[in-house]
Amino acid sequence: MGSRRLALAQLHGLFAVYKPPGMKWKHLRDTVELQLLKGLNAGQPPAPEQRVRFLLGPVEGSEEKALTLTATSVPALTNHPLVCGPAFTSLKIGVGHRLDAQASGVLVLAVGHGRSLLTDMYNAHLTKDYMVRGLLGKATDDFCEDGRLVEKSTYDHVTREKLDRILALIQGSHQKALVMYSNLDLQTQEAYDMAVRGLIRPMNKSPMLIIGIRCLHFAPPEFLLEVRCMHETQKQLRKLVHEIGLELKTTAVCSQVRRTRDGFFTLDDALLRTRWDLHSIQDAIQAAAPRVAVELEKSLRPGCSPTLAGPGGPSSASGLENDAGH
Repeated sequence: MGSRRLALAQLHGLFAVYKPPGMKWKHLRDTVELQLLKGLNAGQPPAPEQRVRFLLGPVEGSEEKALTLTATSVPALTNHPLVCGPAFTSLKIGVGHRLDAQASGVLVLAVGHGRSLLTDMYNAHLTKDYMVRGLLGKATDDFCEDGRLVEKSTYDHVTREKLDRILALIQGSHQKALVMYSNLDLQTQEAYDMAVRGLIRPMNKSPMLIIGIRCLHFAPPEFLLEVRCMHETQKQLRKLVHEIGLELKTTAVCSQVRRTRDGFFTLDDALLRTRWDLHSIQDAIQAAAPRVAVELEKSLRPGCSPTLAGPGGPSSASGLENDAGH
């Protein structure tokens, strides 16, 4: 097998990249595909096949201008890149849980056979972590800081204690909804064990569910939230900031949404734009493959591992503290 075919064989699996704000996910996918194609086509092409041709030439040692046909081995150019073009012209790249243009953070991509693993990730209903930054004192039509301003309000009465109280109420109501959508009988031992290990998941698609939420920084008018959730969109997270502002008897807009974890992929796994090349992506796929297999097995068959902490972490009232690094 040639070096380019070997390189292609190593491109089956999942990996994560860091999506910068302002870039659409389709543009990111196309950029990664272009970089991979460049890397594959830059590899050493296979040696051309040799063909026997009878070439007309002078007879050796003859003083006369006699010509004869001589059997000669010459390279066949039918597969030369200048004749047939690049060896690789397209790759099928799948995109996991998407991020809109304004959001940034961990975005999971799949190449080749790894695209089937994206379906397993969806079926596992894995949680995701976000850093959500809010700004008190104004409201816009799209809940974003740079949206059309529709209202201004005071926020001097807002305190850290009031904000924490609102966040606790939100987390409590969403945890009740999580139990409802999981279709579990909480009176059973199995349900109790899953709850202790933080493995309760909805059986089907559900509205956005917040597993944990807490305030990391409060310096009015700015505040920073860490949110663990599932089945969310970034617009819903921005709307959440707006609703928190209303509960605090003021207004608030979202200035940043940054995903720090998607299932078992974290910021440490995400490749920066300077590393969206063939060799870096190959290394990322190879490094993640064993962990992907183990975590998907645990998440899709939670009863198999009684000691599992789970990629979603504990569902206790502390929310995100025990495994904030995941």
